Amino acid sequence: MIVTQYTLTLTGKPKVDIVEEEISRYHTLLRDPNRRKIIEILGQQEKIGFKELRLTLDLGVGTVYYHLDMLSNFLTQDKQKKYMLNDRGRLLYKALRDKSLPPALDIGEALGHRFGRYLFLSPIFTRTTQPTILLPVALLILVFGAFGSALANLDPALFFYFPYTTYEFETIIALFFFSWIGLFLFSDVIISLLYKRTGNELQLFTCLGIAAFPLTIFPYVHLFISNESARYLLLLFQVWSLLLISSAFCFGKGIRLDKSVLISMTILYLNIMSLMILGRFP
Repeated sequence: MIVTQYTLTLTGKPKVDIVEEEISRYHTLLRDPNRRKIIEILGQQEKIGFKELRLTLDLGVGTVYYHLDMLSNFLTQDKQKKYMLNDRGRLLYKALRDKSLPPALDIGEALGHRFGRYLFLSPIFTRTTQPTILLPVALLILVFGAFGSALANLDPALFFYFPYTTYEFETIIALFFFSWIGLFLFSDVIISLLYKRTGNELQLFTCLGIAAFPLTIFPYVHLFISNESARYLLLLFQVWSLLLISSAFCFGKGIRLDKSVLISMTILYLNIMSLMILGRFP
């Protein structure tokens, strides 16, 4: 097997080698044109501030933070907090400039990659950089879910539904909204504390409203199937919503998917624990 090697020697620093096999590991990372553009901008300008970079890319704050987080192994910051390429980043820029990346980086998206994008609703979430456009859709989804919960006489508790509730129609609607607004407020605080990502609340709320979509469908399906079948179907909708909520954190707050999944799993765990404490599980 032929392996292409890129070598950069820096004064006073050890020689850094990147081989084609290593670059290939990042083919998914570099498929995104915005991340390739960031590498190219930093390679040409040497350093750039966040605001200038965001204006150049014409992307939302959370989206830019997300791409920078994904490229963290190739970037560094100076004392003025301006972004610049590190040794690995400069090698990657050289490979991009010389068009010496493996051919796998230039082919179209694989079927699995396209499926993943639609599973996570990435094409929709990318449009939330202007959240006011999709905010009505997010609110409509939440209204749809709240009304469905009341219609099916289900007690909503974020990821869970409980049949045969004694609550009034209006109370069920209020509880549904309370669950998702609580999720928004809690996740915004947690992400701000853990990852120092503040602002962009409207985009986060819009993304979470869209992420609620699978769980808003469930009450209507529940009207036509048995409780036993509904239990298994709910599990599928819970998993899908968990993935969408993770994606919402990525786009709404600009954090990597692995960090988003960790936060989503923590929220699910707290949801389960609180319901156990309240005696909702047998």
